[in-house]
Amino acid sequence: MNKKSLSISTQNKLILLGLVVSTILIVGLAVFAITNIQQKISEVYSGFGEILTKTLAIESVEITKNVQEFEKFSTLQAHTHSIINSNNEIAFIEFQDDKNNIIYSSKKEYPNRAQQAKITSSAQMIVNNDGVKTTIGKVTVGLTGGATKDISHATRNSMLVVFTVAWLVFTFVILINTILITRELSMLHHGVKKITTGQFGYTLDDKNTSGEIKDLINAFNNMSLRLHQYEEQNIDQLTLERNKFEAVLMSIVNGVVVCDNYDNVVLVNNAAKKMLEVEDSQILNTKIQMYCDTDGELCFKEKIEQFKDTPLDVMENKPLEFNIEVDSRVIKAVISPMFSSNQEYVGYVIVLIDVTKEVEIDRMKSNFISNVSHELRTPVTVLRTYIDTIYNHSDEFDEQTNKEFFEVINKEAARLQKMVNDILDFSRLESGNVSVEKELTDIVPLIESEIKSMQILAEEKHITFSLIKEPDLPQIPINADSIERALNNLLSNAIKYSPENGRIKVRAEIARDPKYVEVSVEDQGCGISEEHQKKIFERFYRVENDTHTVKGTGLGLHLVKITIEKHHKGEVFVKSKPGEGSTFGFRLPINPPEDTEEAEINN
Repeated sequence: MNKKSLSISTQNKLILLGLVVSTILIVGLAVFAITNIQQKISEVYSGFGEILTKTLAIESVEITKNVQEFEKFSTLQAHTHSIINSNNEIAFIEFQDDKNNIIYSSKKEYPNRAQQAKITSSAQMIVNNDGVKTTIGKVTVGLTGGATKDISHATRNSMLVVFTVAWLVFTFVILINTILITRELSMLHHGVKKITTGQFGYTLDDKNTSGEIKDLINAFNNMSLRLHQYEEQNIDQLTLERNKFEAVLMSIVNGVVVCDNYDNVVLVNNAAKKMLEVEDSQILNTKIQMYCDTDGELCFKEKIEQFKDTPLDVMENKPLEFNIEVDSRVIKAVISPMFSSNQEYVGYVIVLIDVTKEVEIDRMKSNFISNVSHELRTPVTVLRTYIDTIYNHSDEFDEQTNKEFFEVINKEAARLQKMVNDILDFSRLESGNVSVEKELTDIVPLIESEIKSMQILAEEKHITFSLIKEPDLPQIPINADSIERALNNLLSNAIKYSPENGRIKVRAEIARDPKYVEVSVEDQGCGISEEHQKKIFERFYRVENDTHTVKGTGLGLHLVKITIEKHHKGEVFVKSKPGEGSTFGFRLPINPPEDTEEAEINN
């Protein structure tokens, strides 16, 4: 391992050294070439200045040849202006006579241009008269050197680009050569990694490989194929067992979460995903302690720590149990250790059980017992007090007082009887083998009778009834006693929750579905919110808040539901808005299916 690391390090050093040397050589060649080119450009530019000066000297002689002496200044000035204005390379032009006296110079007129002069060139002004050459003065031209600078800059950039491209190509060639050299070893290393991850049977392509490496790759392929053959002999059995395990796990109604020894979730069934409201990607291979409940609390973290701090033999005999809450559902979690066939600890299993219904029923039962105890205590206390008073002091009261006492006793006894009857009816109607006898009955007289029986109770709160009945309602098969009890519950509830001087509307009519007769009771009470309407007919359920303060057992509406839906194949309903009153009612089928079946049996 150390030798391999050393050889790779040496190879990298050689590659880097080659790149550094090649870079130095290319940079040196680039500097040398750019310097020479700039020197040549300067020489050419200087030659250009000399030619320009000589040309200007000849032109100046020609334009001043036939000009008077006093006009030479203006002529040369105009000629100079035209040249300077048309060429930015010329910084100044100066004319001198044969005695070196300045005839004209542009330095005074173009002082800024004159300061930019980098190169100066002079030429004699010569006049040829019949073959005799006479020097009449000289011309001096100053050049800015701007063209030289631009050409040098462009040349330098071009050369830099050329040498940079050359360096990149050279570097690319070295890298390609390095990649080609190391590709075979990398390919073999990749194959070994595949084998270590369990991908037996993976083979390498031995094309374009050298002789020794090719033999090594062939040996690797042979080994991989042998491992694959050995794996296939056992994989079918292992796969079958795993599939059985997963099929059983996924079909379990309760949720199951399997965690390894490092708290990573390795398996989770559909029931658990539904309870925890997660997908595979959100929980698999994550720490179970990181899962948060509805309140954002790490609901498993503390219990997992408690589980790990407890000896395994204790946890094995008595698994750790606790409850968590997810989206208004109460879930019971049971943590048990998990062992291999060699009794080695490999992780733990968390079983999740939805106990929302049980918890809700327990809560409602507790409320029911509390309410019933309170409701029974009140009439019993009143009865005992009044009876004891009459028993001990009846001689001291007049007839009117005794009558009032007996009236209170009678009222409380009736109230006590109703509660006991509700409990007995609940027990009887909830049993599955109860059947009630039914006969064709006109429901309107039953409604009128119940309204009449409730008049006394209504008058105490100055409540009035109004009955709206559709004419010619058909007779329907019902059990009169059961329907009377249902009506009694609806009417008594309407009276309880109606305000003083209120009005209760009772309707009997054909429902929207003409197969049913609908009876409804509408009050002017405080109303019921939508969240409570969904549960109002459940057993033991009561709406307890600042508005609903009337006590009761919580069985009345549930008994109505059982009577109508279970024993008469009808349906109950409620319509209500907080602050706008409530309408409770039920629909009874005119020709229920069970009546047809009974008729066929009798025939």
